[in-house]
Amino acid sequence: MSDPMQDLGWMRLLVEIERRGSLSAAAIALRLSQPAVSYQVRNLEQRFGVALLQRLHRGVRFTEEGRRLLQIAIRAVEDIDALERSLAAARRRPTVRLTTDYAFSGLWLLPRMQAFRADNPTLDLQIVASQRLGPHWRDSADVAVAFGARPDFDGDAILLMSERVVPVCSPAFAERLGTRESALSGLATRIHLDAEATSPWLDWQSYLRECGVTLPNEHGPGDLRFNTYSMVIQAALGGAGLALGWRGIVDQLLDAGLLTAAGPEVEIADRGYWLVTGHKSEPALHLASWLESQVKDRAG
Repeated sequence: MSDPMQDLGWMRLLVEIERRGSLSAAAIALRLSQPAVSYQVRNLEQRFGVALLQRLHRGVRFTEEGRRLLQIAIRAVEDIDALERSLAAARRRPTVRLTTDYAFSGLWLLPRMQAFRADNPTLDLQIVASQRLGPHWRDSADVAVAFGARPDFDGDAILLMSERVVPVCSPAFAERLGTRESALSGLATRIHLDAEATSPWLDWQSYLRECGVTLPNEHGPGDLRFNTYSMVIQAALGGAGLALGWRGIVDQLLDAGLLTAAGPEVEIADRGYWLVTGHKSEPALHLASWLESQVKDRAG
């Protein structure tokens, strides 16, 4: 049985009279008495000062003025009914909530939102972004993509992207830099990501240590510091210096030529972005599967 539609009064009455061909049939369709329908029609005719209906031996026919008003009523009723159906459908659409950090949401996920909508036309995605994954994240999300090492997560967590880091900068900055070795010399301006506590990812000091380079000072003259990775990358795009680029997160910018690699790549195999499914609902499992497929397609 179809859902009852909103009562639009005289507009819906005129539409039903046109559909049914008579006042009595319209009254039955609208669950009104025939005298009530006749009364509404008389009120309309008095309001507009013209006859809207021509009474026939069987049924009624709209006058020229009545048909002009009918066309307005038809458009209004159709538009309002369509809106009501759309809003009702939106309430019934399943929503899956994903929590992740600002870097993954802003640089990896948002550029793929159009692809998600195309692949999942009946599923809505709500993104809950935060700097770090809290202990009670399941209270506000169904799926998490979080950075860390294997011991940080449950046994069913899936490693989406291992930590692979390479210095990146704008092409213009790379041209001024000259050689890749200059990126490791400490002479180039470096852009740092501040962490609230001990960094769970490679920072410049640990990256250089992995490369076998020891600099006398952790921070060089003119170095820049930001508290979100998106700002770090924006600064690098603007030619402000060298940033550490996480492969997978900045790949699209590298592919587009907006950033260029400016040093050796370092990989920490057991650390990176992990996929954790907090609720085993169908939408949550569907999102988890889609995230895996996107990473695999890129790797392939």
